[in-house]
Amino acid sequence: MARYHIETYGCTSNRGESREIERRLRDAGHYRVDGVDEADVAILNTCTVVEKTERNMLRRAEELADETADLFITGCMALAQGEAFSQADIDGRVLHWDEVPEAVTNGECPTTTPDAEPILDGVVGILPIARGCMSDCSYCITKHATGKIDSPSIEENVAKARALIHAGAKEIRITGQDTGVYGWDDGERKLHRLLERICELDGDFRVRVGMANPKGVHGIRRELAAVFAAYDELYDFLHAPVQSGSDDVLGDMRRQHQVAEYLEVVETFDEALDYWTLSTDFIVGFPTETDHDHEQSMALLRETRPEKINVTRFSKRPGTDAADLKGLGGTIKKERSKAMSELKREIVADAYADMVGERREDVLVVEEGTGDSVKCRDSAYRQLIVQNASEYGIEPGDFVDLEVTAHETMYAFGTPV
Repeated sequence: MARYHIETYGCTSNRGESREIERRLRDAGHYRVDGVDEADVAILNTCTVVEKTERNMLRRAEELADETADLFITGCMALAQGEAFSQADIDGRVLHWDEVPEAVTNGECPTTTPDAEPILDGVVGILPIARGCMSDCSYCITKHATGKIDSPSIEENVAKARALIHAGAKEIRITGQDTGVYGWDDGERKLHRLLERICELDGDFRVRVGMANPKGVHGIRRELAAVFAAYDELYDFLHAPVQSGSDDVLGDMRRQHQVAEYLEVVETFDEALDYWTLSTDFIVGFPTETDHDHEQSMALLRETRPEKINVTRFSKRPGTDAADLKGLGGTIKKERSKAMSELKREIVADAYADMVGERREDVLVVEEGTGDSVKCRDSAYRQLIVQNASEYGIEPGDFVDLEVTAHETMYAFGTPV
């Protein structure tokens, strides 16, 4: 759980990206503080409109790097002139905006506070179903803050979901450190039973399941896939972070699962669902990762071709066992991260390209985008952007039918039918 400070410069688009960064950070249990002096990490969303702005961005980045342990730099200057920051010897990581939340999380589980309650943000309801996890990952500091899984009853969580729907939620996001082990403290994993009960509530809404580690999902993979197949209310979306394609590295990470178990989860969902999204995470540059281990991760990525991929460069967290290991050089981690990120963009872009020309029905408008646009999610939680939304009279909370007309790397464009 990190305290973050974020600064945004430039246009409306940058401000929109910062809002999305903050939304994802909050979903993961991180929280914003007022000043950089109180923060664990700083985020600088940059502008590069004129030369004077560039100089200001470099100066501010240098100040933030001196004032905080970790600096993440994103935005227009970061993407167009990222080398300028390294040339200025600024100790910060240059990232695309959608990579920032995962980099802050550092491959750790999301964290909720002990008194976490459901939150309604626009038409999105955020429902923490449990606190803690059953894992003991060697790199993760979250476990020190949360402990083992503590699962409120199904009835309690269903009541909270019902209240969100009554309050206007159209999308319910099920969150937790590891949703797949919900109920384990009572002797059984009950995520599939909870999802059935929520989907049977009255109302027109969608449900997205948050991160579930492969080990937790593996034991209920058939039951869970069957629930996904049975209920249209569920986005056909599974976030199962594998973290490495090497069983040796997974052992050193103490991840509890092996690659074969992850593949069995993927195969089970492939058999049950015709169209779905696999989301996964990789940690690049773990201290014991060899070139061969890295190639195994790349091979696993090519084999399973997830439609959403988070790539995080390993960084040490104080108090964790992995912090005592001799780390890899920054150049090695950077090269491996670059190679995997390039493959990630190729795979994700191919997935969105395959959607062009197809019709998507009952797509949920989730939130406003930049300018006169809205962001939508289809049945597999793929992101679709509708431009000139006011001309169609659509707004967050609406369900629309779209024809997919074009795509970018991480999303597609749709036109109402």
